[in-house]
Amino acid sequence: MSRPVSVVLAGGGTGGHIEPMLALADALRRRGDGDIRITCLGTARGMETRLVPARGYELRLIPPVPLPRTPTLDLLRVPGRVRRSVAETRAVLDEVGADVVVGFGGYVALPAYLAARRARVPIVVHEQNALPGLANRVGARLAARVAVTVPGTPLRHGEHVGMPLRTAIGTLDRAARRAEARAEFGLEPDRPTLLVVGGSQGAASLNRAAVAAADALTAAGVQVLHARGPKNTDVIVPPRPAGSAPYVVVDYLERMDLAYAAADLALCRAGAVTVAELSAVGLPAAFVPLPIGNGEQRRNALPVVHAGGGLLVEDADLGPAWIEAQLLPLLTDPAALAGYARHAADAGVPDAHERLADIVLEVASSERR
Repeated sequence: MSRPVSVVLAGGGTGGHIEPMLALADALRRRGDGDIRITCLGTARGMETRLVPARGYELRLIPPVPLPRTPTLDLLRVPGRVRRSVAETRAVLDEVGADVVVGFGGYVALPAYLAARRARVPIVVHEQNALPGLANRVGARLAARVAVTVPGTPLRHGEHVGMPLRTAIGTLDRAARRAEARAEFGLEPDRPTLLVVGGSQGAASLNRAAVAAADALTAAGVQVLHARGPKNTDVIVPPRPAGSAPYVVVDYLERMDLAYAAADLALCRAGAVTVAELSAVGLPAAFVPLPIGNGEQRRNALPVVHAGGGLLVEDADLGPAWIEAQLLPLLTDPAALAGYARHAADAGVPDAHERLADIVLEVASSERR
């Protein structure tokens, strides 16, 4: 080929779109040896303005096209916004000589799909959640290939590929890193360990339940690594009595790979990236789906739960009594934990970023023939 393959990635807005986009970008960059040009699309108000340049990728900004959830006067402005965003996106595609557009859903993906269609650039869609959003439902009708994270996702011609993951997660050997990880967080080397994490900002219901169960857990010899969220400074656990297991509270986990390596079980939400990461590294979890929205978090977790790699508890049912009745016996039963871990790993796809990179380069190569 006389010029580098030009891949345009559209996945701005939230971390759920950006992280898999960057995982794919990293996989392509490792293969490219200078022969792949990667351009990311985003908006000025998204997290991508910080995350994409920090990873060393070119970011081009386009106008977002938010769709009102209810009929309002703002709905009348949508066609004009779409036309402007598609025109600006088309200009970027022409400038970089795009060979393929890869969309991950959200405000950025819809104009990228429409612009690619007009420019006759092939499209690859990746859907992270069990219930696809509007952008990817449109994109799937225009795409050359459609990749999904969760089996059975209702998108036309969807191929189960899994969730593209960071290298540190996709290649993590939990057993080999366990001693290092527990030392990093001030945990003891040989106690069963519960990881409590409610996302980057924490989750109030998880925080309340875990803290209320602290005495029962640590008295039984279970140590806890609890990420409360940077704003939840009221979540405090008093020092443990002599002989009790540690209960370590942190604001935020910069090294999720080490947190996963330190843990035997997680208590967490069921966002698409979280579910995919946990299953990829073989860490079983008690999933607590977010009690608002369209139920997608529950659907995200179900394949892992049905495979025997985790438990599911509704947010309203989570409390210290549930933790003591359901998690404490599991955490103190090494054989049962090992079984859950094996089933979680069986449900995981640690090489999804490579699978998606194969698809993207196949589509791009077909276009250049």
